[in-house]
Amino acid sequence: MSTSGQRSTLGLAVLSLLREAEYRQEGAMHPYKMQRLIKDRGKAEVVNVGQRASLYRTIERLHKSGLIEVRESGREANRPERTLYALTDKGRSVWREWMLDALANPTRKYPEFPAAISFIPLLDVREVLEQLEKREENLADELARLQAVVAEGEQWGRLFVLEMEYLRATTAAELEWVRSVAADLRSSEIAWTTESLVAAASEHPDEDDPR
Repeated sequence: MSTSGQRSTLGLAVLSLLREAEYRQEGAMHPYKMQRLIKDRGKAEVVNVGQRASLYRTIERLHKSGLIEVRESGREANRPERTLYALTDKGRSVWREWMLDALANPTRKYPEFPAAISFIPLLDVREVLEQLEKREENLADELARLQAVVAEGEQWGRLFVLEMEYLRATTAAELEWVRSVAADLRSSEIAWTTESLVAAASEHPDEDDPR
């Protein structure tokens, strides 16, 4: 079975935690511990484990793909069954492949914000400006939060806050960009009207338009 369709942020995290378990000579780990480690280490900022069901679905996919195996399964009195998972040889190889590829190659995402930006001429200029000013405030708050998290984590060394530095850098870059767009909207450097849009559409007709 191909593993290309199994790759995800959560899948990569699961394989990484199981690889860490090998380094620690533990060999295996149960899903609850995976979720707890991600949260306790602050990795929930970059790995979504808010819903344990998503973690279990990811583990099931990895298991069906032969990347992980059940090492032990048992139940203690009055407690849910606990299944320990470990990497297979294939999983170890795929983990390394995924890690190296994720570090080297940016993946193309399709978030809502740039999609909405591409359609802003359908809204009133003032309305767009108001929403971008709100986004600017939200981004500034988030940037301050990330800066505090990075500062707190620096006691452990930069190695352990690299992902937070990345989030801080990308948030700062977006904030700077949003501020520049908002400034151009205020100065009318960026502007549009219904009439100007109609004129632009008539000058550049859609080639696929049957009319």
